[in-house]
Amino acid sequence: MTSPPVRPPERKATWRQFRDVPNLLRLLGVRLASQFTDGLFQAALGTAIIFNPERATTGSAIAAGLAVLLLPYSLVGPFAGALLDRWDRRQVFIGANCLRAVLILITAVVVGLGGTETAMLVAALAVGGASRFVASGLSAALPHVVEREQVVAMNAVTTTAGSAATAVGAGTAVLLREVFGAGNVGSGATMVVAAVTALVGAGVAARFPRRVLGPDHVEDDGTVELPLEDPHHPGPLRAIATGLAHGALAVWRAPTVAAALSGVGAHRMVFGFNTLMLLLLARYRFSDGSLGLTGFSAVAGATGVGMLLAAVVTPVSVAAVGRRTTLVAALAVNIAAELTMLTISFPVIVAAAGVLGLFGQVVKLSGDAAMQTDVPDERRGQVFAFQDALFNTTYVAAMAIAALVVPHDGGSRPLLVVGAVLYTVAIGAVLACYARGTDRRAGASNRYGG
Repeated sequence: MTSPPVRPPERKATWRQFRDVPNLLRLLGVRLASQFTDGLFQAALGTAIIFNPERATTGSAIAAGLAVLLLPYSLVGPFAGALLDRWDRRQVFIGANCLRAVLILITAVVVGLGGTETAMLVAALAVGGASRFVASGLSAALPHVVEREQVVAMNAVTTTAGSAATAVGAGTAVLLREVFGAGNVGSGATMVVAAVTALVGAGVAARFPRRVLGPDHVEDDGTVELPLEDPHHPGPLRAIATGLAHGALAVWRAPTVAAALSGVGAHRMVFGFNTLMLLLLARYRFSDGSLGLTGFSAVAGATGVGMLLAAVVTPVSVAAVGRRTTLVAALAVNIAAELTMLTISFPVIVAAAGVLGLFGQVVKLSGDAAMQTDVPDERRGQVFAFQDALFNTTYVAAMAIAALVVPHDGGSRPLLVVGAVLYTVAIGAVLACYARGTDRRAGASNRYGG
């Protein structure tokens, strides 16, 4: 049984929302500034390690660098989720953006002075931790600025615009390295620009009225007073310590969310395999003086274009056939795209990256929509934090596995086959989750005479 179709708004209605609802436009501004900063900073750090002529690069070094960039998503996410369900999200956006601007400047100094990779990655770890509070809060706040029936379409627009901003930020980092230089000083100078854009995000967030972004029942001091008699809402310290468990439980109780996150987890693991292989292929096999960083940028650009198209495809597909069929179809197309890369041909990889970017983002947007519509607000921050942990734990795990088995030049056909198998398993998980939801509804109907 598919999820109920959701009627997408007409294009005029969609853009009228941004024009007539200032808070929606401000939330989009915070997202764009935040994710542009992420793309700019991460690309500056990545190129400082991977494509820096002053440093050598191995698969293990790449995996370690990307793991550190994403570790905060897994470790800080549960804590961020618990706090986002208790603090005024406007205050979180302002404070977290200011904090990460300071931390990015510290990282820029470390990189510019030629610090060790360990020092660079420790500084980057702190930046990622601050970024988690912004990223988790953006999706949790959206239902507070749009009507429920608009959530799917607006989530598709804002999330995909944010992904595009990340890609633009990464591309800007590549351009700035041409201006500032490809060495340590150039990478550090590029990070300074990222610090400035983080402050822009804080400035946009400051324009929100207090308490407008939730969570519900925010007190004057910016915290949430939860009912003492509710056993599902323990004290703040315990809530922080068990945020991930609460998010996982809320996901399990919503089969549509569990189905979507099954697809998200599989896609992120495959994406981890592909990322490490591509970086090594770009650096060694495809590098002939004209490729290298340029080749990697071409694949990243194709992925970004695919993700942009997902903003149009997802609402239309969900409205026409429901979330279940949309998820299964997207995962099936990704199986085919993954298998085409067995050729280890650069043009084929670029084309496949566009397809994987499109349908991987369809899976992600379907998951966001399920979490925003099928999870109560008091648990929404924790569920998004759980998604962050899943999103990046699977990615980091995939990178670690790939680093152990991928050859020096990056070409590994067995990993591509494993990726196709993971997508297949995910399809089975999606169908099983929806079947569980159908059985649960049937059981409830029988118990109450429905």
